[in-house]
Amino acid sequence: MELNKGILLLSDPFLKDPNFIRTAVLICDHNEEGDIGFILNKKTDQILGDVVEIADGLILPVYEGGPVEQHTLHFIHRRPDIITEGIEISKGIYWGGDFDVAIAALHNKEITDLQIRFFVGYSGWSAGQLQEEVEEKSWIITTPDVGISFSLEAEQIWKRSMQQLGGEYAQMTNYPIDPQLN
Repeated sequence: MELNKGILLLSDPFLKDPNFIRTAVLICDHNEEGDIGFILNKKTDQILGDVVEIADGLILPVYEGGPVEQHTLHFIHRRPDIITEGIEISKGIYWGGDFDVAIAALHNKEITDLQIRFFVGYSGWSAGQLQEEVEEKSWIITTPDVGISFSLEAEQIWKRSMQQLGGEYAQMTNYPIDPQLN
């Protein structure tokens, strides 16, 4: 499988970069300038209502999308019928759209936290950088499972996605983060 928008990157279980230890990163943009994605399984201590004034009262978790521009807020969702202007990045998964409509739909309970996820910051790679990391085997490329990406507890996304791949990947979920501690 090649790098493209809509793929899911699963970090190698021994990847040492503290930003990406056992992470699942959804790639939302891939072009000649580089790649942009969001870490799906790093929940912060923040809730949406504390981050954005118009979201006051909304108790939705906010995730760390990555180490780049952590002062920015982004979202992915599964409701293009309600949240217009989003970009389809994978079957059934959309990036962005009309933010005010998204917040209003949450307030009105037209959409739930199982259909939308908010991120502070993003994961970014310059041209060719991510391809090099894939060739170095820092990342495993797969297709995102919409159900896993949105409905599971965040910390289970990497493990369940690896288990779906089966074989050696499923076995890797039981490896310690630092094999020297084994």
